[in-house]
Amino acid sequence: MRILVFGNSGSGKSTLCRDLASQYSLDHLDLDSVVWEAGKIAVQRPMSDILASLDDYLDAHASWAVEGCYGELVEHASAFCTQLVFLNPGKDTCLRHNLHRPWEPNKYVNPGAQDAMLANLQIWVSSYYERDDAWSLAAHRALFDAFQGSKVEYTEPAKAMLLAQQLP
Repeated sequence: MRILVFGNSGSGKSTLCRDLASQYSLDHLDLDSVVWEAGKIAVQRPMSDILASLDDYLDAHASWAVEGCYGELVEHASAFCTQLVFLNPGKDTCLRHNLHRPWEPNKYVNPGAQDAMLANLQIWVSSYYERDDAWSLAAHRALFDAFQGSKVEYTEPAKAMLLAQQLP
């Protein structure tokens, strides 16, 4: 089982992937861990390094749950997934989830540093619906629509949690 979950920040990707990884004994990869420079805030690694890390992970794990918002990486990994999951609960849900986001020590040195970035995160989340970059709704929609394998889109967070109960 190789599940690829994508959507906006705050859509529930991490929560769903952690639940799936636990329930089905899958390795879990948050794409943030290969995109950003360790110990730095919002410093992206070179794309060649990101893709090499992602390929190394996909090669090393037979079963996984991978999650992120990075359209180009989701598209790359989609060639290897057995289930594509698009979480699209809407702007209000994503903004609300971000307000209750637990501290992410892999991204921020302390909760205060994370809190200091919240306003910027909320602006970025809100712009998801108008942007046309690889991390936007337009790009995610195109990726989901073009994918030919098994796929599902969830527009309600509670329904996404049912996925964990429905998989064989």
